[in-house]
Amino acid sequence: MKIVIAPDSFKESLTAMQVANAIEKGFKTIFPHAEYCKVPMADGGEGTVQAMIDATNGKKVTLKVSGPLGEPVEAFYGILADNKTAVIEMAAASGLHHVPRSKRNPLTTSSYGTGELIKDALNRGMKHIIIGLGGSATNDAGAGMLTALGIKLLNAQGQPIPSGGAGLSELVQVDMSQCAPKLAQCKIDVACDVDNPLCGPLGASAIFGPQKGATTEMINELDNALNHFAQVSSSLFPSKQFHTVKGSGAAGGMGFGLLTYLNATLTPGITLVTQTVGLAKHCQDADLVITGEGRIDGQTIFGKTPMGVLQVAQQYNVPTIGIAGSLGDNANAILTKGMQAIFAIIPGVAPLEVVLEEAETNLINTSQNIAATLNMSL
Repeated sequence: MKIVIAPDSFKESLTAMQVANAIEKGFKTIFPHAEYCKVPMADGGEGTVQAMIDATNGKKVTLKVSGPLGEPVEAFYGILADNKTAVIEMAAASGLHHVPRSKRNPLTTSSYGTGELIKDALNRGMKHIIIGLGGSATNDAGAGMLTALGIKLLNAQGQPIPSGGAGLSELVQVDMSQCAPKLAQCKIDVACDVDNPLCGPLGASAIFGPQKGATTEMINELDNALNHFAQVSSSLFPSKQFHTVKGSGAAGGMGFGLLTYLNATLTPGITLVTQTVGLAKHCQDADLVITGEGRIDGQTIFGKTPMGVLQVAQQYNVPTIGIAGSLGDNANAILTKGMQAIFAIIPGVAPLEVVLEEAETNLINTSQNIAATLNMSL
């Protein structure tokens, strides 16, 4: 019997690989001779780098870059086993967690550090870069990132515009002459799971600005600045009218910057991950697939890891089980999509810190009980 174990991480508790190891340990008590194939997963958000490193035997690169406030922060990205593919989480360099709540101001925060991660990957010879959006502290449409890659954003006096989202309102000219030449030989895929356009009531500033510290006045200023950036960009690239494209507003407009200036492709995160780690080839001769995440609820069917894994398993008619830290509202929605069963690992009411601390033990015990139940029907 071949069992594929392809879970996401349990946030704040276990990495995807640790989850997979725990499930395997529980199942092995009942099925010691089964073939186990562990494929750590993610959906493009937090934990994607670690999951893909673990799934492909890659390595992590750690370096100091410029954080959202311009101060040095320690960031990271992954290089997969092919030594040609890099995986970057934007939040690693430009994430909200780098900015104290009292200092959050998307008028001035910059994505420069994300550009430094991309540049480092290019300098190491990467030919394919996967970038996960989400958790950003910025609203600069990737302007900081572009600057780090040698693209000059200039005002009417030919001087660099101020960093941050508000500075885009001063943009008059874009100088591409010093753009990192290795970009031309690199394919960039972007894990994007939102459909917001760059501007307007559903745009980057209006929807994501408040969590980054934007007031109503700031939102209007930022939205106008992003709209101005789109107009200038459209004059430079008449064939690239990406400001209305779904996902262009992701991560404070980073989606727009990547699409327009780096010729990136926006793809659902779970799709990128399943393709990159080769999940399909592991599932094609499997007898059972086990997936999971920290919480399975009604939102899981909208591009979360268990749904993505289920869709791959269904291509080969392999039954799939979901295991979660907890089950939320409308968790059974994924059952209507074809998953055979879902299980929560928490055995009883307990404080959150205890639940997180005991996650591994509870996961092993739950997995053992699931395996014992399956064994009854064999």
